[in-house]
Amino acid sequence: MNVKELVSKMTLKEKAALLSGSDFWHTEAVERLGLKAFMMCDGPNGLRKQEGEPDHLGVQESISTVCYPTASAVASSFDVDLIEKMGQTLGDECQREEVSMLLGPGLNMKRSPVCGRNFEYFSEDPYLAGKMAAAFVRGVQSKGVLACPKHFAANNQEYRRMSGNSIVDERTLHEIYLAAFEMMVKESHPKSIMCSYNQLNGTFLSENKYMLTDVLKDKWGFDGFVVTDWGAGKDPVKGVEAGLDLVMPGPRKDHEEAIIAAVESGKLEESKVDKAVTNILSALNWSLENGSKDVKPSDASTRKSDYEVALEVALGSAVLLKNNKVLPIRKGKKVLFVGEFAKAPRNQGSGSSHINSAYVSNAFDCAKDRDISFAQGYDTRDMKKSYILREEAVQAAEDADIIVIFAGLPGSYESEGFDRKDINLPADQDKLIDELSRMDKKTVVVLHNGAPVAMPWIDRVDAVLDMFLSGDAVGEATVKLLWGEENPSGKLSETYPLKLSDNPSFLNFPGDGGNPHYAEGVFIGYRYYEKRRMPVLFPFGHGLSYTEFEYSDPKIDKTSIKEDETATVTIEVWNVGRYPGKEIVQLYVSDDVSKITRPTKELKGFKKIFLNPGEKTTVSFTLDKRSFAYYNEVIHDFHVESGDFTVMIGASSSDIRHSLGIHVESSVEIPLDVNLFTPIEDVLDTRKGKEILGPIIDAALKGQGEGAGGAMGEGADVMMRNMIMEMPVVNLVNFGIVSEEQVQDMMKALQ
Repeated sequence: MNVKELVSKMTLKEKAALLSGSDFWHTEAVERLGLKAFMMCDGPNGLRKQEGEPDHLGVQESISTVCYPTASAVASSFDVDLIEKMGQTLGDECQREEVSMLLGPGLNMKRSPVCGRNFEYFSEDPYLAGKMAAAFVRGVQSKGVLACPKHFAANNQEYRRMSGNSIVDERTLHEIYLAAFEMMVKESHPKSIMCSYNQLNGTFLSENKYMLTDVLKDKWGFDGFVVTDWGAGKDPVKGVEAGLDLVMPGPRKDHEEAIIAAVESGKLEESKVDKAVTNILSALNWSLENGSKDVKPSDASTRKSDYEVALEVALGSAVLLKNNKVLPIRKGKKVLFVGEFAKAPRNQGSGSSHINSAYVSNAFDCAKDRDISFAQGYDTRDMKKSYILREEAVQAAEDADIIVIFAGLPGSYESEGFDRKDINLPADQDKLIDELSRMDKKTVVVLHNGAPVAMPWIDRVDAVLDMFLSGDAVGEATVKLLWGEENPSGKLSETYPLKLSDNPSFLNFPGDGGNPHYAEGVFIGYRYYEKRRMPVLFPFGHGLSYTEFEYSDPKIDKTSIKEDETATVTIEVWNVGRYPGKEIVQLYVSDDVSKITRPTKELKGFKKIFLNPGEKTTVSFTLDKRSFAYYNEVIHDFHVESGDFTVMIGASSSDIRHSLGIHVESSVEIPLDVNLFTPIEDVLDTRKGKEILGPIIDAALKGQGEGAGGAMGEGADVMMRNMIMEMPVVNLVNFGIVSEEQVQDMMKALQ
């Protein structure tokens, strides 16, 4: 397809029609020019394709397919190769079902653990989310299928997500809420991005030129097309002006007519309509050129192979939170499975990503060849039955060596469309765990949840295995992990707080009228808890294994670099345990002395490695400018302060094994609008300030300090230094250090 030639042949009416869908899932076709419609489908964790004619709301049953673990699980794998493989599998499935674009992944930050859609999002950390999203996009697009990452941006709650106004300062926006999108755009080049419903600082995202054009397209170099979340389109002319390309769903005759009228009246340049049309058709053309030409329909064989990938992802994502040597379960142990989820596991979230699974494995059936028994313990649909079921479970436990309790959040607790009220499990489940853990038995809890939960019983149970929402292979994966056929290797992609009120967004979520002030700034997740030195239930990056790993011999190839240079960090990792296993080595960076408030540490690298018992390997990381930078609102870009940094390598954010130092020299000086009321220390931070004002201040400090000790008491020299450094320039006159004429001359020289 020659896109430029095709656009030149289209009428204004045809071009305007192409900027909105033809139905819930398809673009408009232009039959006279041979342009076919192409289909989009939900699918961050599985293909949700509707059969037959699409319904108006897109809620009718979809085809039967394979459900993969949700993003909250996948991110805990810390495995970019694994998620890329999952993306490739989804791409193949799209090809078989003639789907041109997959709506996903979701990479919004987890500002609060109670956002109802958090199971669809990767992490509280933008570096991890960006790396995982980039791998997913690469996988999907390697098959010639368009990926459509979402929801751009600052869409971090379900309450009034279609109308609310997210109020976010510039630094926080770029450093936290846009950083993952930026990384994903630059590393994997998605062919589409979905803008969110909400307003950002007073402007709807579908009409936000700063976001869609200035940042996304001009600054980051995004060359695909922007599509609205379904129903997020507002004023069509403002949308085109801002950089919006496609409004979904359709048809939208009002949209088409408004664009035609605006062009004909001169209010809207037709070249901007042409640009939007070109963006859409270029992406479609890319799909046609890169998609497989010989694709066989889905059948039992392809479903089986897809399921095996889902199993691999589930096994790599589960996190062993606690283990008092009860796991793995040894042969000969009598095991009691307790809990409805042992037979009917919750494998996915609810809402637009919900998959019509062809088959969902459950732990009870998968463990039937072992010495197990079962007690229901609770009823997710009728809590009135819980007392009787709990008593039956306690009685059944008398004959068991090990009790495995399957607990978690029912679908009614977390879903697209509403936020959770708290982070608690259902009360009857907590009570069940509490009673069983007080028996003289080894007790294991298996969790099925899309987001963090409180664990008031954590000190009494022997082990906790978090399966998250693990897709169709959840039961099989759980059994393999419990009995040690596979070694747990996931680590938490978000912090598990002790209680909801500990969360930094607690007072500003969901905001009055659904208009949240992101008052916590850059301090979300572990950035906040570590800065506050606040205890948590389980820290970011935490996860245990059946084996043990030692870290040794940390090295950095340079102790001083300029900001445009890189440094390489290496660490030796050794499996000193009895089992083969995978370890996730994490690298964090801290600014030792910063003039702005920064987190205690920030994730800037991770590697997942496999080692047999006794095996050792060298893990390496490359640090670049962004590893040390923060977003500066004066230059509207990321900036590195000259100074010393600490590089930390460990097994979690709170389990740092080794630290190294490095000095980074900046090449950019932040402009300073110097006036008489600028603090002296700020002036001295500039090159001119050091040259002009530096000698005067040095002399003043020496003179004032010599007599201050006796006249003003112990510590007076420190007092005088601080007072002079922090005072406005004009006060140099008041204290007789310089004359008024000298100050005026300095001001002229500093401009």
